[in-house]
Parts: sequence; structure tokens; C-alpha cells
Amino acid sequence: MLIKTLTDRLSSADITPQEVYLNRRQFMAGSAGLLLPVSAIAALPATKSPLSTSEKPNSRDDITSYNNYYEFGTGKDEPALYARRLKTRPWTVTVDGEVARARTFDIDSLLKMKLQERIYRLRCVEGWSMVIPWIGFPLADLLKQVQPTSRAKYVAFETALRPGEMPGVARRVLDWPYREGLRIDEAMHPLTILAVGLYGELLPNQNGAPVRLVVPWKYGFKSIKSISRIHLLEKQPLTSWNMAAPNEYGFYSNVNPAVDHPRWSQATERRIGEFFKRKTLPFNGYGEQVAGLYRGMDLRRNF
Repeated sequence: MLIKTLTDRLSSADITPQEVYLNRRQFMAGSAGLLLPVSAIAALPATKSPLSTSEKPNSRDDITSYNNYYEFGTGKDEPALYARRLKTRPWTVTVDGEVARARTFDIDSLLKMKLQERIYRLRCVEGWSMVIPWIGFPLADLLKQVQPTSRAKYVAFETALRPGEMPGVARRVLDWPYREGLRIDEAMHPLTILAVGLYGELLPNQNGAPVRLVVPWKYGFKSIKSISRIHLLEKQPLTSWNMAAPNEYGFYSNVNPAVDHPRWSQATERRIGEFFKRKTLPFNGYGEQVAGLYRGMDLRRNF
């Protein structure tokens, strides 16, 4: 597949001009699997966040055409082709486990949260990266509503499992449904968000619609897509890639240029749209904010 170069038609200061998203509404309604009337697909109201990077975002075409989402195929272009089958309405996310008030949230209630624009770096374990203008809200804002108990040490996530809409699950690449997990302090960190949009619009299916996790200091596979359940628990949860290849994918999966994956060097990365590689930063450049979470830990052993 050919990788498109960055464009200058959009900037971080003006995420989606009105005329752009209005002209794209019909396309999104027909091809992205969003079961909304055309009139309902519009810009998401979001405030700017000081936690955003000042780096220039990749183009919308980059972000929506080069994806890992194995439920829709293992090729980078397959999610954009096949994720349109996913019906993102109605959609609910159940939050339960070690909480005082288990709840089920529908997508409309999540869209009513205080949304922010978070322009984050994304680093894939495969050695490529992007800069993405997410729209979302801190995961902590949701978890506080269910009141985690003192026994809640970890947060587990599950992707929806819909074989009729997700052709990739017919291949036993992983043990479906896709599962991920965080320590509770990681989940409650201000940088950790649930994203419901990008470039000012509703999240495209191939990017994890209608709601996905984004943890910018960890490799991209930790940012689980199309979440249907969040479960708080006392013991460390199983995660999909760690179960599939524990010697390759640790539970923490923090971006660490000093610890290579068996198949990919982590010292450098290829920013999509750029020719030359760049050095990878510890914690993907978010070390000042998150390194304290791992003080005293052996990050080679706890990879």
C-alpha cells in the first residue's frame, strides 16, 4: 500500500473547517457504518487541552487508511475496507467489577461528557508512528462515576465481539474478544483518555468507533478499540497479545527505545508521511508526566 504524505489543508489550530465536515457527512454516513442520520454527523464540541503536543498532526487520510485492527483483517488497508460493517449504534459500555455503582453507559451519554481535543503522538510497536488529534475525555472521569473500591488495582477492557460484522475474527490470529488492561493508577492518569472522535468528528470505525482507549506513552496495541466492557479487578488481567506471545508483549508495554521487540528495533521510528526515521523517545516523549508511575521498577523485566 502507498503511504500518503502529510497535507497542509488542516492544522492543529483549526481541526475541521465547517465546509470540510459538511461535505463529508454523506460519505461518512454511507461508508463508516455509523447509523446516524446525515444531519447528526457534525463536529464534536471540544475544548483545547494543554496536554496536547505542538507537533503537526498527520492528515485524516493517513490516520484513517493505515490501521491495525485485526478484527477486520491483518493488512493495514483492510480495516478501512471492512470496518464499515460494524454497527456502532446502538452501543453500550458496561463498567463493573470492583466498583460501588456498576453502570452501563450508552454512546450518547459518553458523547455528552466534557470533550477535549488531545493531540497525541502514537507509537506502534512495529516501528511506525503518527500524531493524531483525538477528541475524548479522561478515563478517570468515567471511572469516578462508578466509584472504584479499595480492591480495584487494575482495569480490564474488552472489545466487542461481533463475528457477523468483524470478518477478521474468523481467523484465530488472537483469542477473541480482544482484551487489554492497565494498572489503576495508569487508568486514572490525566493523559489516559477514552476517544470518541478525531479531527473534530465522530471516530471512524477503522479507528475504533464508537469509543476507544488512548494511552499515549504505551505502544498502540494497548489502546484497545470499540470497547464494550470495562471491568475493575484486584488481580492483573489477561491481555490478548501477552497471552499470544508473552516473550514479545509484556503487560506494561511502555514505549522504551532501550528494549527491542524480537522483530522490531524500538530505537527509531518511521513517522507516517516522512522519509527519514527519527529517534524514539522514552515513554513516547511523555516521560516527564508518567515516569514516576514506574519508579523503582525494572523496565526491562516489566516490559
